[in-house]
Amino acid sequence: QVQPVESGGGLVQAGGSLRLSCAASGSFCSILAMAWYRQAPGKQRKLVATITSGGSTNYADSVKGRFTLSRDGVKNTVYLEMNSLKPDDTAVYYCRLTQRSGSISWGQGTQVTVSS
Repeated sequence: QVQPVESGGGLVQAGGSLRLSCAASGSFCSILAMAWYRQAPGKQRKLVATITSGGSTNYADSVKGRFTLSRDGVKNTVYLEMNSLKPDDTAVYYCRLTQRSGSISWGQGTQVTVSS
């Protein structure tokens, strides 16, 4: 079972930037797709961005043009570069892995707080 581990959250002022990392333990070859979700207090968890094993990316409308996914196959890590952050981006960010077997695993989450 491949497990994701997130890091990189923190406190930043509006307009600032953060980079989140999702490191996958185990074989990267078994991963079909990796995705970032976020959950603000009292709200449902929502999809932010996805990247497939082929490198295709997709972003929620709310983050298009501000967030960028990239990956490092050697480190088995996916990065979410977040620029022009807004207070509405404040949430716990979760990494989700979908394996080729269909198995899904979630990370423990990392807090992102954007102050106005």
